[in-house]
Amino acid sequence: MNIFEEENRELSERTILCRERLLDLLDEQTVPSPYLEYFHEMSEFLLKLYSTADNIENGYYESCPIEELQALNKELYEDILPGHYDACYGNPAFAVHTFGDSIGHYLSYLYAEIRAAIPRVFERRLFDLTIISELLIEVYNIIESYSMELDGSAVPVESLDKEVQEALYYYAHDYSEIYLELKTKELLDPAYSFAADLISKRDLSDLRYLYLFGEYITDNEIRIASFLNQMEEEAVRAMSFTYTDGYKRGFQVMGADFNKKEIVSIRYCIGFERMMKMAMEYFASYGKKVTVYRNPVDSINKMPGRKTGFHSTSPNPQYEYDHRFDQAIFLDNRFKEHKLDCYKNAMEKFKTEAALLAGPAVLETFGEPEFLPIAKTEALKLSIEQEKIANEYKRDAGILSMNYIRQEETSFTIIAYPLPSIGDDFEAIFEETVKINTLDNDLYYEIQQKIIDALDLGYAAHILGKGNNTTNLTVMLHELKDAEKETNFENCTADVNIPVGEVFTSPKLTGTNGLLNVSSVYLNGLEYKELSVEFTDGKIKDYTCRNFDKESDNKAFIKENVLMNQETLALGEFAIGTNTRAYVMGRKFDIQSKLPILIAEKTGPHFAVGDTCYHMSEDHKVYNRNNKEIIARDNEVSILRKTEIEKAYFNCHTDITIPYDEIGAISILHKDGSRVDIIRDGYFVLAGTELLNEALHEDVK
Repeated sequence: MNIFEEENRELSERTILCRERLLDLLDEQTVPSPYLEYFHEMSEFLLKLYSTADNIENGYYESCPIEELQALNKELYEDILPGHYDACYGNPAFAVHTFGDSIGHYLSYLYAEIRAAIPRVFERRLFDLTIISELLIEVYNIIESYSMELDGSAVPVESLDKEVQEALYYYAHDYSEIYLELKTKELLDPAYSFAADLISKRDLSDLRYLYLFGEYITDNEIRIASFLNQMEEEAVRAMSFTYTDGYKRGFQVMGADFNKKEIVSIRYCIGFERMMKMAMEYFASYGKKVTVYRNPVDSINKMPGRKTGFHSTSPNPQYEYDHRFDQAIFLDNRFKEHKLDCYKNAMEKFKTEAALLAGPAVLETFGEPEFLPIAKTEALKLSIEQEKIANEYKRDAGILSMNYIRQEETSFTIIAYPLPSIGDDFEAIFEETVKINTLDNDLYYEIQQKIIDALDLGYAAHILGKGNNTTNLTVMLHELKDAEKETNFENCTADVNIPVGEVFTSPKLTGTNGLLNVSSVYLNGLEYKELSVEFTDGKIKDYTCRNFDKESDNKAFIKENVLMNQETLALGEFAIGTNTRAYVMGRKFDIQSKLPILIAEKTGPHFAVGDTCYHMSEDHKVYNRNNKEIIARDNEVSILRKTEIEKAYFNCHTDITIPYDEIGAISILHKDGSRVDIIRDGYFVLAGTELLNEALHEDVK
């Protein structure tokens, strides 16, 4: 069944006209070189997508040889692969060099939007393909009308730039409502079942199914799918149970009613379908339906540096990095307000489903090749005014979403597994990760409670680095009014955040001062070398790293990807990770830099910049097993929600972890001037926590 059949039928006349015009365009010579080559290449690519859509509609790919599907997949994505990218129009450096500054940016943006239609073609939705074809033809017509004024150097006149930019602006503006409605439907409506059907209804032993997602398929996806297919059913089912049971137990921890909710949104990485199929069966046994939604790639919906739906290994992280701020072409206040209206309309349309959403169940992966981006001057960037507008939209959209999806009624879970690209030890690392994900919750809970009990006796924690680590940071804790009934720290086992292993709090900002430093850390897939962040009263005052030769490039890199283009962020979380076994796994296989935040945050103290852990659900009371209420759910920023909600949230939360071997001490400070160490020289020294050192001692041996 094609849920877009009626929509495609209504578009049929426009679709036919587009295909005919693209065919005609291939024979025309009415624009000068190099524009001619660009439009010929783009027309050929769009016609290839139309042919692909025909083959999907008539069922050809259901039975064709897998080699043909592999060839198609390569053909659709090969232009942006590293070996071809230098001379690709999607590379802003190449496009600007070829066409000039402004028009080069516009044509590179248009190239990326054309590529964004690939996944929708596989969903049998022709809308995206048709409107982007119309846009290409419109831009061609504009350039054609100026062809007499373009000399051999292809330097465009100013009015040409303006007309092309306006065409792109109104494309984004006019179709925002449709794009946002589709994204909302994917998240909330189980009837949008494209990916869920591929997972649940296909023979997963026939790896042809991988190529029907419309994503780029690498050796990672093939090998992980084959690996899971070879595993004993009991082992895969245990992985699925850990994932789904952690989700259910998250509701118990949050004190939310699991039975009130009916829809679980699944985010995962292609290749793990066998595990996801079993997970869907478990969720069904809990009385839940699922949505499995795609990570957006269009400029209207994509989020820089984040993947928030199902996806595969990136064909080229540099391509994604180069296009992370494509909204710079059209982002202004008018567009922001229009987009918010569109989002509100979409949420209103699906408000029944929104009220039934239980929250996300996320499977992350780690082990992709390390990526250090090139900061290209030709890549689009947001202006200072646009950064402000983007942050305002993110804030206002978050508040709007909260009106339809009550955060205090939802929960989530996140689990992570390695990809084959992590290296020759993949199978051993996978086996070790499974063990880490299933450590004894009760044992860790008791040990972690010792740490919490000690922390609750102090007014602050002091973190000191050792060796080359220059960390020297004092973190203020909230005052407990009734220590018998209240606590500052949540005792986190393997429920919402798998694996087990941390105690965390939302610290008091006033008086939280000092320097946070780490030699190397990966945040959202990007490496930061010698990252240093200075805090004054709990807010970021200064920052730097050593990724680039120019200090201005280092600061811009952090501002764009950690501060999310905001002037400052608050220290939203202070935590102590206790999963020494995960730490030792990282060292044993030399994969510390590849561990995801989900695991890395358990391998030492971590500090989250942005919102608190209780983002938009601060008024919902949360308790540890000992029935003590965790009172540290707010800080001086989030409490502004009661008076100035527009100032209360940053809508980001990024964990920065210091490994144990860079820790000189973590101490609890008492008002009488005394202190008690929790960690000293990388080892746990608090009474009752000695068991955590066993793995560390094994590592030394």
